[in-house]
Amino acid sequence: MGPSNGAPYRLISDVDFGDDVVVHAFANLYGCRIGSGTRVGTFVEVQRGAEIGRNCKIQSHTFICGGVRIGDGVFVGHGVTFINDRRPRATADDGSLQRETDWDLEETRVEEHASIGSGATVLCGVRIGAGAQVGAGAVVTKDVPPGETFAGNPAVAVAGTARSANGVQASVENHP
Repeated sequence: MGPSNGAPYRLISDVDFGDDVVVHAFANLYGCRIGSGTRVGTFVEVQRGAEIGRNCKIQSHTFICGGVRIGDGVFVGHGVTFINDRRPRATADDGSLQRETDWDLEETRVEEHASIGSGATVLCGVRIGAGAQVGAGAVVTKDVPPGETFAGNPAVAVAGTARSANGVQASVENHP
């Protein structure tokens, strides 16, 4: 099964699609899984080994690398970048170009109903909890607890409200 819409200039290879997935033009999807009802914007790349849940919105110019697991109902804003290598290098110790065996992929998890603002960067090995929000432009270097709002570089908890996974607001008591 493929996307439910037609659009020009897409690279789609070895993708496990759920029902009613929309993929806009200029998207590169390969070796990944996209859940039912999800919408993928233009200029998005989703690499081999990435998983996106049901009813997600992945906005334009976003990069989702292998090892990223996105839960159901997640919003990923424009230009969000995920990282899966803590120590990226072009070459191995012997000077040759690195191969897959020369680095360690670190998984990242975004739990259900989380929201990641435009321009955020999410480093590898972190968990963004259910219902959490990450502010636009944030650099996420550590776990974001469920329902919390994090912003800044590096991203830290901010005062205000938190959301549970079902969208109910609650007050945030410990913040900087």
